[in-house]
Formats: sequence, structure tokens, C-alpha cells
Amino acid sequence: MSNSSSITQFLLLAFTDRWELQLLHFWLFLGIYLAALLGNGLIITTTACDHHLHTPMYFFLLNLSLLDLGSISTIVPRSMANSLWNTRAISYLGCVAQLFVFLFFISAEYFLLTIMAYDRYVAICKPLHYGTLLGSRACVHMAAAAWGTGFLNALLHTANTFSLPLCQGNVLDQFFCEIPQILKLSCSHSYLREVGLLLVSACLAFGCFVFIVVSYVQIFRAVLRIPSEQGQHKAFSTCLPHLAVVSLFISTVMFAYLKPPSISSPSLDLVVSVLYSVVPPAVNPLIYSMRNQELKDALRKMMTGSFSEAIKGLFSSAQCS
Repeated sequence: MSNSSSITQFLLLAFTDRWELQLLHFWLFLGIYLAALLGNGLIITTTACDHHLHTPMYFFLLNLSLLDLGSISTIVPRSMANSLWNTRAISYLGCVAQLFVFLFFISAEYFLLTIMAYDRYVAICKPLHYGTLLGSRACVHMAAAAWGTGFLNALLHTANTFSLPLCQGNVLDQFFCEIPQILKLSCSHSYLREVGLLLVSACLAFGCFVFIVVSYVQIFRAVLRIPSEQGQHKAFSTCLPHLAVVSLFISTVMFAYLKPPSISSPSLDLVVSVLYSVVPPAVNPLIYSMRNQELKDALRKMMTGSFSEAIKGLFSSAQCS
């Protein structure tokens, strides 16, 4: 038996024990991570540099990309390093830091997705009040509220989780530090306080979920009343990407935490955790850019301009030489 004061490191779940498959895991995660860096980096750069995209919707999209980059960077590089170096260990403080930072980004992202649903609701259902309700100051305040709420939520859960005495060893059945896996190591009945806190957070999350659903019910009702087919298409093109991102995020998280114990297994838990922690940050930029013509035009313009500048610089250097 051991307690939390004697634990200096945790042992994470390895994807496989075979070296060839560990290399495959490394290259797979590297590809996903580079795709997330490239996609979110392009969205951040484009929305920041193109003044046509300085609107509330793209301001929130920029924040979403920052959160996606933060969440995937918290867990994927560590997992890649463990596979490459054939180790499972993470230090106690490293686990605390990873849990806190990942919770911070994930919580802030969920609150931001709720705000983005409100943004689409006002834009389509109350267009005449859009400038008043979603001015620059209001957008900054709402984004700051999402980041701040995520920080407080992560701080509360992390402090509460690691204040519990851990008596069941130091092996976590997950490839990163996660609250349910740490609770499994706690002493009998000592985890009930954190479970209660998780229930409170679940109620808050459910409230945000209801708000998103109600917002989109109103949005679809308003869109279907638009007389022109072109107007309906334009409205759907701004709403469907956000709805797809919300659906992917909520469905994977809910399945990860609410699936019945009868179907739970280490391999299934591993796959589900990858689906909600690794996949969304990589596919979110693709989802937003597929149907958003304005964003695609800005990306094309930025990349064409960068290519032209590079060609001019090349010719200039050749002439000087």
C-alpha cells in the first residue's frame, strides 16, 4: 500500500508493448499533432491578419483555435515521447500540471462553444441587435469569462483530486493524467467529495448543453423562414461547422465519462479518450474551413500573398548577387 505523500511518479497506460507498434503510435500522433498545429495556426494567422475577419464569429474562432492548440499540446507530445523512449512514467508534479492545464483548456473550450452558439443565435435571430449585443468589448468580456471559468474549474478539480489520499498504487489506466483514473487510486470513500464536485460540474455542463440545443432550435426555425435559398445556404454555412464541432466534442466526452461500466475496457477507454482529446483539435480547422467560403478566400489570399512575397524576395536577392 502507498499514500500520496510517497508517490513520486505515475505509470501511464502504454498503447502497446511492441517496439514496432510504439513507433507506429509515435508517427500517427506526430501526424495528428502536425495537422492540428498547421490547421489551427493557419486559422489564428488568417483571422488575426485579415481585417475582413475582424468580426465576433472569427474572434471566437481564433480563441477556439488557441484552446485546441493548448489542449493537444498538453498531452500528445508527452505521449509521443513516452512511446519513443519506451517509458510509461510521468512525475507526480508533471501529472498535476498536465491534469490542470488539460482541464483548463477543455473547460474553457466548452464554455467558448456555448458562447459561439449565442453568437450564431444573435446573428440569425436578432440581426438588428447584433452590433449592440456583440460589440468588441462584449466579445472580449465573454471570451475572458470562458478562459477564466475554465481556469477556476481546472484549479478547483485539480486541487481537490490531488488532496485525496492515494492508496491503490500509482498505475493509471490512461495515456494521460485524467480525474477518473486518479480517483481509482484513492482510498475507500475518500473520493466522494470529488465525485460530488464532478456532479456539480456535470450539471453546469448540462445547462450549457441545453442552452446550445435551444439556441440551435431557434436558429433552424429562423433559417427555414428565410425566403431565398441563397440566404438559407449562407446561414447554414456559418452554423453547421459550429454545430458539427459541438456535436463531436460533446458526444465523445459524454461517451467517455457516461458509458456504462459493463462495456468499459482499457482498450475501449483508450480509443474513446483519443477521440475526445486528440481528434477534435486536429479536425476542427478542417470542419470550419470546409463550408466557410469567407475563411477559404482569406486563407487563399494570405497564402498567395506570402508566395508572391517569397518570389519577389528571391528575385531581389538574385539581382543583388
